[in-house]
Amino acid sequence: MGNKATIIKDQIEILRKRGLNLDFEDSKIKEFLLDIGYYRLGFYWHHFEMDDDHNFVKGSKLSDVIALYYLDVDLRSILLRYLNRIEIHFRTKVVYYVSNKFRDSPAWFADDSIVNNSFIHSTPYKTSMLNRVYNPEFINNNKTLKKHHQNNPEDTYAPAWKTLEFFTFGVLLNLFKNVRSEDIKKRVSESLGFLNPNKFENLMSTVVLIRNICSHGDVLYDFKTPKGLSVVPGIDFVGSDRSSLNACIKVIAYLLEHISENRKNDFLKDIDELFTMNFNNDAIKVIINEKINYK
Repeated sequence: MGNKATIIKDQIEILRKRGLNLDFEDSKIKEFLLDIGYYRLGFYWHHFEMDDDHNFVKGSKLSDVIALYYLDVDLRSILLRYLNRIEIHFRTKVVYYVSNKFRDSPAWFADDSIVNNSFIHSTPYKTSMLNRVYNPEFINNNKTLKKHHQNNPEDTYAPAWKTLEFFTFGVLLNLFKNVRSEDIKKRVSESLGFLNPNKFENLMSTVVLIRNICSHGDVLYDFKTPKGLSVVPGIDFVGSDRSSLNACIKVIAYLLEHISENRKNDFLKDIDELFTMNFNNDAIKVIINEKINYK
C-alpha cells in the first residue's frame, strides 16, 4: 500500500489485482477491513503470498485469511486463560518461600542481601528494574499500595506479599532470577517439576514471552522461540523441534500438570478442540500441521 492511507474501495481492488479470491460480498469485505484492518490482516494473508510484490498463490481465498485470523484470536484466548493460572501460581510460590525464609525483611525484593544489586540499585548509566517499576505512578495506580503508603509514610516499599501482586509476569521472573538464594530457586523450580533452576528459567522466559504476545494481541500462529527450549524429562518434544508454538504448548501443559492435573487436561482438550475444528479447512490444516507443528 505504500506510505499513504488508502480508502476501502482501493484496498479491495489492490487485493483483487494481486490475485486474492475475495469470496465474500463487497459489503462483508468492507466490514472485515473496517473491523480488523487492512494492515493487521496483512500479517495473516502474508502466509498466502508468493513473492515480494505481495502477489497471492493461485487459489488463495480471503475466507482462509479470515479463518486464520480467528484461529489466532481463539488460540490467544485459550493460552491467556491458562497462562494466567501459571503466573498466579508462580507468584504465590515466590512470595511464600522467600518471605518466610527472610521474615525480618518484609520488602525483601529491595534488600540487596537477598536480591542482586543490579535489580535494586540504579547506576549513572542504567535505571534498575526496581526503580523503573516501583515509582509514584505504580503506587497511585494500585490502591492497595497507595493505602499502605498513606498508613505507613515511613516505608519506602510495601511488603512483598502486597507489592508482588502488581508486578508483571516479566518483572516477577526477572526478580526470581536475581534472588541470591539457590536453595529458594530450587524449591520454587522443583515445585513446578524442574530439578534444574536454570532450565526452569529458560522455559519460564518463553512462557512470559507467549503471555506478552497473547496480552498485546500479536500474531501467534507462526511463533518461533528465539532459541531452542531446554530439554526436560517429562516434556515430550516432537523430534528435534524445540522452538515451534506446539513445543511451547507442551511446556505450558507440563507446568499446568504440576499445578493441577485437571487444568492440564482441560488445557489440552481446549487446544485439541480448537485445532480439530479447523481441520476441515485444508489451508488452515496445513498451517496447524506445518507452522504450529501440531499433529
